[in-house]
Amino acid sequence: MTATLAPPVRIGKAAVGALGMLAVATGALESVVTPTLPLLQRELDMSHAEGALLSIVLLITGALVTPVAGKLGDRYGGKRVLIRLMAVVSAGGLVSALAPNLPVLLLGQVLQGAMVGALPLSFIVVRKHLPAGESKVAIGVVSGLFVGGGMAGTLSAGPVAEGLSRHWMFALPTIAVLGATMLVNSLMPHDPPGRSDEAGVDWPGLMLLSGTLVTLMLVLAVAPDIRSQPLVLGALIVALAVFVTGWTAVERRAVSPMVDLRMLARPAMWKSCVLTFVMCVGTSVAVYLVPQLFAVSADEYGFGAGATEIGFYLLPGALAASLAGPISGIGARRFGSRAVVTTGIVLMTAALIALAAVHTEVWHLVIGKAMISLANGLCVTALVTTTATSVDQSDTGIATSLVLVTRVLGYAVGAQIGGALLTAGTPSGSDTPAESAFVTGFVIAGAVTALSLLVGRTMSKGVNA
Repeated sequence: MTATLAPPVRIGKAAVGALGMLAVATGALESVVTPTLPLLQRELDMSHAEGALLSIVLLITGALVTPVAGKLGDRYGGKRVLIRLMAVVSAGGLVSALAPNLPVLLLGQVLQGAMVGALPLSFIVVRKHLPAGESKVAIGVVSGLFVGGGMAGTLSAGPVAEGLSRHWMFALPTIAVLGATMLVNSLMPHDPPGRSDEAGVDWPGLMLLSGTLVTLMLVLAVAPDIRSQPLVLGALIVALAVFVTGWTAVERRAVSPMVDLRMLARPAMWKSCVLTFVMCVGTSVAVYLVPQLFAVSADEYGFGAGATEIGFYLLPGALAASLAGPISGIGARRFGSRAVVTTGIVLMTAALIALAAVHTEVWHLVIGKAMISLANGLCVTALVTTTATSVDQSDTGIATSLVLVTRVLGYAVGAQIGGALLTAGTPSGSDTPAESAFVTGFVIAGAVTALSLLVGRTMSKGVNA
């Protein structure tokens, strides 16, 4: 029956522009928490561990939604799924804007996490409505605008939160998302659904993985307070073991698993996953600790920076991350993926250890954070490329989903480690953690990253190109 469907309508610059506006708006909404996290912790009376949980919950939701959104977009049409996904994101932005406390804000961030699935859906729409050459240009434009939106959100979140309120910090980009979504709905023609995947979505695997990730985050958040609530921590650990066991069993038996665990037996796969996890742990520790260190009072050992200043200080890191992908691609072609990964590991290790030793000036942190962002981008891009080219073409989606889940785990664990260290290092009756907690965090991240060289050196020569 699909053979009788009319070919998709060719879209013009206005429709691509609407997708670009949506990418800017979602990028801005995604990035507002990082520079304002110290402000949110003060206003909502959060511990550092709770702040770390807030900083990564959107990413966790995104990792779960993205593969499902892609499958549904292929099956029912990219525009149809994209519009519904943006409705969820807009609801999440509204909840975040009105949130009176942390639990409600966390709910809003969970809903906002659906925005991570918007980019692949945009790509589906573009590829169905444009020839190959033009679609590549359009995809590049939309991807670039998403990065640009993230930078705009990083810079604007602080001034809006301090000049108006934290509520408007979420409300303004949400209004932009709503406006851009209506434009996309009116300017973008419907794309025909693709072939139906008989296996469908692995809903049991998705639910169990969701439970695993959420329970893991709760374990790391509660761990610093083990003396006051040991039974809660024990119950969470048992629940985590149950979720992991159930998820592993389901994925091994699923016809079309969300994550094919059997592929981990391949050396190229498990090495890529280990390296991705380690690099993202190191990056996430720094991503969490650096803004916190900026916010520490200048009367102690910090800089007393507000949300506006923190956003400005973080901008070089965002720029470095945006440049890392193209640089990694060029380096992989000329020197091989292993050389790029090794360079990234060495660069990140040096930056983390340097931050542990020297962090008395703003420029120390700005340069250190930029180096870490660049190193992470170099490694992750090279590892994704290595993974995609080391498996059969039919297994590309499964292999990259493994790396995606590993990446999210790394970011989540790293942020929670940073939050746990600061929570444990905060003296009773004080809101400021000891400086040694920051030093310990940077040293741990640097040591773990350095150990990954052992894995990096054994990467198969067969995937160097």
